[in-house]
Amino acid sequence: MNFLRKVSEAFGRYMAAIVVVVTLLALFVPQSSTWIKTTWINPLLMIVMFGMGLTLDFNDFKLVFTQPKYILLGCLAQFIIMPALAYGLSLAFALDVALMAGVVLVGTCPGGTSSNVITYLSKGDVALSVGMTSVNTLLAPFLTPAITYLLLNTTIKVDIVAMFMSIVQVVIVPIVLGFIINKLFTKLTRSLVDVLPAVSVTAICLIVACVVSHNAARILSTGWLVFVVVFLHNMLGYLCGFILGKVLGLSVARTKAISIEVGMQNSGLATSLAGSTFPDLAMATVPGALFSVWHNISGALLASVYRRWNND
Repeated sequence: MNFLRKVSEAFGRYMAAIVVVVTLLALFVPQSSTWIKTTWINPLLMIVMFGMGLTLDFNDFKLVFTQPKYILLGCLAQFIIMPALAYGLSLAFALDVALMAGVVLVGTCPGGTSSNVITYLSKGDVALSVGMTSVNTLLAPFLTPAITYLLLNTTIKVDIVAMFMSIVQVVIVPIVLGFIINKLFTKLTRSLVDVLPAVSVTAICLIVACVVSHNAARILSTGWLVFVVVFLHNMLGYLCGFILGKVLGLSVARTKAISIEVGMQNSGLATSLAGSTFPDLAMATVPGALFSVWHNISGALLASVYRRWNND
């Protein structure tokens, strides 16, 4: 078990580098990853969400009831700022319909679970980060389809019922199952938590490799433009969260948590939804895949900066 724990720690520590290597290999040697079928994306994401559920307990939701204003602030920022940025950047860069759909999906998805790890590394308020991620994820079946429809319905047909069901199946059900198993078999799950980073990183790498390898030619032809949009979306999200925290006079630790939560999206979910909601728009999956790569790099870089910013 100690060996597995050390391996898992290494996976977590070097996640950004691992994802980058996998991406480059899938992009320039696509045949190395085309064996990963697109139908695997949902099951792989369900594994990641199940792992998140295994780490949750009732204490993670305590902040929702003791300090609801901070959770509400994080939710409003997540589901207002990021969709608005995604839509605005798509228009500013005149993205085609498929890429716009993918970018907007990234913007309307909840925060990613890796935001909790980055907040921890940044010496931010981890309890607040976990609370915001958990609540945002539970709200996603309702808000993600609704906001996506609001932004895209005049351009693309958006089936909000199908999107709702997809999020429930891929996100909510695995998290709830993981949560229940954690409560029933606490000792067992505590022993498994140490190896979850390796499982999650492997699943994320397979998702990224699948999407990138199957769309390698398209990415190489238009990838620079999408990457610029993804880069700006992510960095502006961090900045808006930071400014919001400072304007409202939040503590340094809470400002860090909100900045990171707003800037980091559940890109795996965005990729999954793009494939199931817009099956005729192959390029819609690309922004989510690129974001999976970039936010691990940017998160690691941001953590190295935030760690030097002493808390109040």
